[in-house]
Amino acid sequence: MEIAKLVLSIIDVLAALFLVAVVLLQSGKSAGLSGAIAGGADTFLSKNKAKSWDAKLAKMTKWVAIGFMVITFIICLI
Repeated sequence: MEIAKLVLSIIDVLAALFLVAVVLLQSGKSAGLSGAIAGGADTFLSKNKAKSWDAKLAKMTKWVAIGFMVITFIICLI
C-alpha cells in the first residue's frame, strides 16, 4: 500500500506542476477595448490560431485538474 501511495504522490506532484505550467501558458482575456482604440490589425489566421491554441490549453487545464483532484482523493482514501 505504501508503494502505491508513493507512486500516486509522485504522479500527483507532477500533475500539479503540469497544471501550473498549463495555466501560465494561457493568454489573458483582458484585451478589452485596447485593440479597438489602438487599431489592432490582426489577421484572420492569427486570431483563429490563438483561439485554437487557447482552446487546447483550456481543455488540457480541465482534464489535468480533474485528474489531479481524482488522484488527490485516492491518496486520501489510501
